[in-house]
Amino acid sequence: MCGIAGIVDFNHNRNSIDTVKSMLQSISYRGPDECGIYHSQFSTMGNVRLSIIDLINGQQPLSDLSGRYWIVFNGEIFNYRELRAELEKDGRKLRTQSDTEVLVQLYSRYGKGCLGKLNGQFAFAIWDNLDEECFIARDRVGIRPLFYNISGGVFSFASEIKSLFQQRSINRELHAESLAQIYTFWTALTPNTAFKDIYELPPGHCLVFNRDGLKIERYWELVFDNRHANLSFDDALEGFDELLGSAVRLRLRADVEVAAYLSGGLDSTATVRYIKDIEPGILNTFSIGFEDKVFDESSYQTEAVKYLNTNHKSINCSSQDIARTFPGVVWHSETPLTRTAPAPMMILSKLVRDNNIKVVITGEGSDEMLAGYDIFREARIRRFWASQPGSSIRPLLLKKLYPDIPHLRNAPTNMLKMFFGYKLDDVGNPFYSHLLRWNNSNHIKKHFSPDLRESLRDYAPQDLLSAQLPGGFDNWDALARSQWLETTIFMSGYLLSSQGDRMAMANSVEGRYPFLDYRLIEFCAGLPADYKLKGLNEKFLLKKLMENRIPESIIKRPKQPYRAPVSSVFMAAGAPQYVNEMISATYTKKAGIFNMETLMPLYNRMEKTGTASEMDNMVLAAVISTHLLHHQFIENNHDEFHTPELKNLKLVEDF
Repeated sequence: MCGIAGIVDFNHNRNSIDTVKSMLQSISYRGPDECGIYHSQFSTMGNVRLSIIDLINGQQPLSDLSGRYWIVFNGEIFNYRELRAELEKDGRKLRTQSDTEVLVQLYSRYGKGCLGKLNGQFAFAIWDNLDEECFIARDRVGIRPLFYNISGGVFSFASEIKSLFQQRSINRELHAESLAQIYTFWTALTPNTAFKDIYELPPGHCLVFNRDGLKIERYWELVFDNRHANLSFDDALEGFDELLGSAVRLRLRADVEVAAYLSGGLDSTATVRYIKDIEPGILNTFSIGFEDKVFDESSYQTEAVKYLNTNHKSINCSSQDIARTFPGVVWHSETPLTRTAPAPMMILSKLVRDNNIKVVITGEGSDEMLAGYDIFREARIRRFWASQPGSSIRPLLLKKLYPDIPHLRNAPTNMLKMFFGYKLDDVGNPFYSHLLRWNNSNHIKKHFSPDLRESLRDYAPQDLLSAQLPGGFDNWDALARSQWLETTIFMSGYLLSSQGDRMAMANSVEGRYPFLDYRLIEFCAGLPADYKLKGLNEKFLLKKLMENRIPESIIKRPKQPYRAPVSSVFMAAGAPQYVNEMISATYTKKAGIFNMETLMPLYNRMEKTGTASEMDNMVLAAVISTHLLHHQFIENNHDEFHTPELKNLKLVEDF
């Protein structure tokens, strides 16, 4: 794992070394072990390295043997040993044991065709000295980030947006249409970001920048089809078991210790079971608990640790801890947030790093691939209810989905109808499963300032999403459409960013995700729907697979979405001073994004009652995070957070 940054300028590349140094300095926590910069007539690019494979010889930038191609690389190619053997059989000689050299040699051999051979999580850039062009690619589902900007003919790229902003010529401005997207989908739709003129390379895409300009191309697409429609359930179990075992085995490859998160849920417990089967012995595991018992899963964590016999460490998270951490969360996320859930993940990654561990295996991806989220079951119940919309019995099924939300658990039927009945009959809508969530998020936009609301009056974020749907989407079954939306929008844009890469790399920790092995993704995408969601029994295939392999109580436990408190974090007595500043009338007017006249009654109600609805919590998190983002990146126009000094700088000048 690393951070990368670079500039391609066909006119005036003379001063780019100092600029790229600043770009790398701003993200040096992503790679605190060493640093390298490649500089040529038209291209300067660099890397800060977190050493995990080939600790001695894997320093970047690195070239192929001819010196034509130079690479900076963020991520891991897990099948690099097999690919290395393929290159050597082809007569290629390699100087290091690193996956970075395997990658640049593959590109020199196959060009962009190498992407189909990679099993990994990556964002990398390769400069071609002969053709004078930059090639950049990002992994299939967007585990590793990559942002870019083109200003005055100068192309620049980086692992994080703050790195791009080291170029003072790039304006810092929040993008109104992106805010409308974020407060609908919880994330901007790629290639958009929260900032104007800052773009994200979409997952599964590559780009080329040369004198002719920028060209972006898709090399992989998530497609749900019927390729395994006739596969028996037992054969599906066997195939899934083989693929998951292989995915875990590949992700244990490292020249440093690999640990694991163990949340007490099905997914992390399953991955730890596989790790223990593959490499018996001591395994360090980590988890986080909450002082607020509504969010705490410690009892299940304890049971999993005892059953699997791991060396476990846990940290307890209070509302004060979340409040203290939240500004750093926004700084690393680089986007407005609707929840505080990333904060405990950042606290957890610090615990990992404090124990001198750089790599953790986690369970992300299982809920998307195997229909584990409540939104999939909610959509199924709403469709069932929609066939008899007047029923007073069918809406009661929704109570079973959210036992952790008291006002829904105890709600009468008329309240359930009011809350869950939004566009109930619109079952033909391709976005049916997500309409309710998006409508709830849209409440945030009711608090936009009059000027912002006017500028967005005719803007409909769903129209942009409609244009991005894959061919054949309308012919997929209802669950497949739901899974595509959740995987493509929420998982990539929110989960793997705000709760994955950014919160781990803030503390120089690499997360690895076996359930996001592309082979496993494609396998699950071809399975019959009821192998994944059997009635209302989510992740049915994985539950069956883990019988007698993990505690039965964890298999049968009610689904508990990972959440963290919001109103008790920000509205409690003794909250940090920044909270009062960010929700003040003064800052609200200064930022010009929200309307204090509509927000004040909400703040007063929270303070008076000490409670808040889910939508109120989303509004509160949105206002504070958006104002923090404005304060950190726009108002101050400089870095607020300390970053480590660059270490072991290697400069390669190539003319």
